[in-house]
Amino acid sequence: MTPPPTGRVVDLGCGEGEWLQELLLAHPEVSGVGVDHMLPATAAHRTVGRGLQDRVRWIETDASRWSDGQFDAVLCVGATHAFGGLHETLRAVGRHLVPGGQVLLGDSIWEAQPSEAALTALEVTPDALPDLAGLVTAVQSYGFEPSFAHVSTTAEWDDYQFSWSGSLVDWALKEATSAEDREEVLAVAREHRRQYLDGWRQQYGFVTLVLRDALRPAAE
Repeated sequence: MTPPPTGRVVDLGCGEGEWLQELLLAHPEVSGVGVDHMLPATAAHRTVGRGLQDRVRWIETDASRWSDGQFDAVLCVGATHAFGGLHETLRAVGRHLVPGGQVLLGDSIWEAQPSEAALTALEVTPDALPDLAGLVTAVQSYGFEPSFAHVSTTAEWDDYQFSWSGSLVDWALKEATSAEDREEVLAVAREHRRQYLDGWRQQYGFVTLVLRDALRPAAE
């Protein structure tokens, strides 16, 4: 993704704002806004540490209700739930985007026909997610064309999931002050790991796409 020099970007459902901050670091004249209903303190802290505090605003509010004009690029990675799903997100992104702008979209997909174990672990139905082809079709129906896509690999998922459960294990075994707390947190880590390994591993996936506005030409 390459926003125009001195352009404006917004990250909807930004979380800790890593995607936004990495984009600003790569493009020194671009400014940005991060919007999330619950902003972690680490977002602003890292902004200061990276010298970005004059180029980014953090706004703690419901991203689905927020508006501040149109932006040259819109980011929404792992946050379609904030808008009620993929289609609602694509409509919202279009409202925030200047004609001819770019979008960085990240969302979940089925990489294989989900098993009953996967559906149970994730507490979803088979039609809860599209496959990759279905996601691309949905994107195109809103006037966007993918110019790049990355589907997270099994190795990347393994790293993420074991890091997530591993952080709980580390806390339980190094920092828990009672046997009760230790066993409770270890149980959460074990159950999460079991659901991943025995449930949705290699079935539930994630894709990140760079989209271009193909419906509205860029302003001259």
